[in-house]
Amino acid sequence: MKKRIAAIVLVILVMCTFVLTGCDGKKTTLKMATGGTTGTYYAFGGTVSKVLSEKVENLSFDVQSTGASKANIYLVADGEADIAIVQNDVMYYAANGIDLFQGEKVEGFSAMAGCYAEVVQIVSKSDISSIEQLKGKRVSVGDVGSGCEFNAWQIFDAYGVTKADIEVHNLSFADSATALKDDKIDAFFCVAGAPTTAIVELATSNSINLLEVDDEHAAILMEKYPFYTQFSVPANSYKGVDRDVKTVAVVATYIVSDKLSEDLVYNMTKALFENAQEIAAAHPKGKELDPAYSVASISVDLHPGAAKYYKEIGLLQ
Repeated sequence: MKKRIAAIVLVILVMCTFVLTGCDGKKTTLKMATGGTTGTYYAFGGTVSKVLSEKVENLSFDVQSTGASKANIYLVADGEADIAIVQNDVMYYAANGIDLFQGEKVEGFSAMAGCYAEVVQIVSKSDISSIEQLKGKRVSVGDVGSGCEFNAWQIFDAYGVTKADIEVHNLSFADSATALKDDKIDAFFCVAGAPTTAIVELATSNSINLLEVDDEHAAILMEKYPFYTQFSVPANSYKGVDRDVKTVAVVATYIVSDKLSEDLVYNMTKALFENAQEIAAAHPKGKELDPAYSVASISVDLHPGAAKYYKEIGLLQ
């Protein structure tokens, strides 16, 4: 009988260790919202979730494929996800009830970490060399209602270019590249990590140019829209573009539910940046992880746990 009781106690202890990972607290599983299964958000999220679950005690993730930024904000706000990747401009619109969220302020989420640049790339035929020269031209500004479309009109506004000045097309990135190749448009906007596959493929068969957003106009944009950062697309990212090209970028950012504890978000933020090399070894976007860049890119309130980490390393007062 004593042996049987001892065996039962042993089983209970094992269950405590492996199911609850210690009788002091349950293992936490967070729902992580990303993007489509073929996109960068999903792959990057899978890498980050794997590393964080290894580095943060009692933590695991349920990585979910979603409709990306706008959908992810609603998922976190509604309690359907705990952490999500979004563009920092889209989260700014949500927090302020403007543009994509016109008249509807969304609450319940805060920022954890800016991860990598999603670069505003303005691709044109090779005989066009400036944004001003797009007046009178056929330009795709991205899908209707997309974040790319808002970025395009914000940049045009900084340069004094209006909708009446161009022939507007609303095409996806891939369709835009095809349309330029087929001489149906003269230029298009693409907001994505650089180099972007659609542009790489276009440049192999067509002479293209990347148009610069110079320092003066970048400053105008950043003053009006705090989610922009400056970014240079390195020379030779695309065939025929043999110089660095100054532009602006928005940032792929982790948001978290305001309901998550300060300690948990602190530990996740710390683990994200302290294990950046390990993340980079598994996904190229990990190479851009930098806490200083993260702080500079945040356009909404920080979660207290994230703020605690940035203060600890001297990036916030």
